[in-house]
Amino acid sequence: MTTRIPVFVHAEDPLSQAGLEAALKSRPEVTLIDRDSIDAQSVAVEAADAFSDGTLQALRSVSNRGCSRIVLVTDALAESRLVDAVEVGVCAMVRRTEATAPRLAQLIVSAAAGEGTLPPDLLGRLLQHVGRLQRHAAVPLGGQLTGLSERETRILRLIAGGYDTREIAQKLCYSERTVKSVLHDITSRYQLKNRSQAVAYALREGWI
Repeated sequence: MTTRIPVFVHAEDPLSQAGLEAALKSRPEVTLIDRDSIDAQSVAVEAADAFSDGTLQALRSVSNRGCSRIVLVTDALAESRLVDAVEVGVCAMVRRTEATAPRLAQLIVSAAAGEGTLPPDLLGRLLQHVGRLQRHAAVPLGGQLTGLSERETRILRLIAGGYDTREIAQKLCYSERTVKSVLHDITSRYQLKNRSQAVAYALREGWI
């Protein structure tokens, strides 16, 4: 029997809270938990009309309990908030209009496996935003002075391009285990929570 993924659900309004819980309660992939049961193995689903200071505070509360895999459901995420969202542990985002029970379950399973899923337009905005932050920084984009090896750089660039573990392994002729091992090394070395945060960190440092 497949082990169910422990999922904590939080929404800013009671109606959305009830809707999310009802959508996920019958899914065989997940089991709903309360705030006191959150740990490093949990996945959190946070829903908000727009990403506000209150949303960030709620996400930090979850992150402080050890949860580093957060699925964000929202329709409005300002460009300046993208890095904040990733750095606090958001590894997947979906618009409220697309947040069906099957889609949410798919994102939760991906998050639990350490995968990151950002809509293409949000990913593009993240890359552009961090690129602007680094535009005038005198940081080498390649060679020995970065904090990453050539292999690590290639893998992070592909993640930034929206590729998943299997696709990266195929493109670079690595095993999926090797890709996961490299990502684990990066996140452990820099004390990062997930691959999305690793990409944001590498972009901010000008490494990719």
